[in-house]
Amino acid sequence: MSVKKRFSMMLAGVLSLGLLAGCGSSGGADSSAAAGGKAESAVPESAVTEISLYTSGSLNVKELWETLISDFEAKNKDVKVKLVYLPSGTGGATTMDRLVAAKQSGQSESDIDLYEGSLDDITRGGKEGLWETLDTTKVPNLANVDEAYLKQVNDQAVPYRASSVVLAYNSANVSEPPKTAEALYEWIRQHPGKFAYNDPSTGGAGSSFVNTAIYNFLPPEAMNSSDPANMEKWDQGFALLKELGASMYEKGVYPKKNQGTLDLLASGEVDMIPAWSDMALEQLNKGTLPDTVKLAQIEPAFTGGPSYLMVPALSTKKEAVQKLLDYVLSPEAQTTVINKIYGYPGIKWDLMPAELQKQFESVSGGYRSFNSGDLQQEIYKRWQSEVAGG
Repeated sequence: MSVKKRFSMMLAGVLSLGLLAGCGSSGGADSSAAAGGKAESAVPESAVTEISLYTSGSLNVKELWETLISDFEAKNKDVKVKLVYLPSGTGGATTMDRLVAAKQSGQSESDIDLYEGSLDDITRGGKEGLWETLDTTKVPNLANVDEAYLKQVNDQAVPYRASSVVLAYNSANVSEPPKTAEALYEWIRQHPGKFAYNDPSTGGAGSSFVNTAIYNFLPPEAMNSSDPANMEKWDQGFALLKELGASMYEKGVYPKKNQGTLDLLASGEVDMIPAWSDMALEQLNKGTLPDTVKLAQIEPAFTGGPSYLMVPALSTKKEAVQKLLDYVLSPEAQTTVINKIYGYPGIKWDLMPAELQKQFESVSGGYRSFNSGDLQQEIYKRWQSEVAGG
């Protein structure tokens, strides 16, 4: 089956994807002309600035950056990007610790010029004064980003791609997926053993399922609050999760990591799971998930959000870094993001190629943001005690 035909079957009326293709123009006529000029002439080695980009995550993130860097360097001969990839779970904290230590020890520079991290990293780094504040005078294509996302991070980070958690289900056994959270919980009760979510401390899909169950009982503004008083309002959500445990896969077996539940769905052991949209779409495309698997979103939606790029204030190569950021926020680069890792763009949808806008129109805003700060660890602890160990 062709990629385009498989994508047309994916999202059961919620998401319709064809073969992702097409390129828009890079952002800004002036910057494009300048980049094109550099691409046509050699630059002396002494005039080349090398910058280091630190990132982690799944292998597909590494492959995405290899493509983006290659395309960027072809247009900007005076900048070379050194990619420092730290596999998921091995390096993010270490990189942050290095940045914090450098700042606290009074160092005047850092060899980390650009860092890809989470909202938690932005918050922690903001308290330490780690990040450079960005604006359109430094990165013109920041104008392509929704101002609300930039305001949320005090203009200290660039949201360059996004994804969301959705329901992934086997349409051969589930003709009509639940459309609401309450309908989902009732489906789980009516189909014992056929639903699974991963241990929330091991992956964002399971974490989203747990957070959604808890915070649907709280006011909407609580989803992005680290106020410890919210902990006193968790009882209903945890009672629900504990009650649902008996109807989960193997009466309460919670696989490790996001991939653990995807494997159960692929093997037919369960019929429905929460999954990251980009992971599910990629595996459908590669055939590691059967083409009977489709995706849908519920209401209120599961959580999702951007991945961010931050410029350390101690970087001494900010001008070259800003040039890379400007390219990443161009429609051309954002099309690569969609094609390579099936992510949502970091820029406004109306700036993307018309074909992609059409293909994603039903889910382009289909997730809720969630950031509880240090409370997330408290959720994990209580879940382990009352749900997994209950």
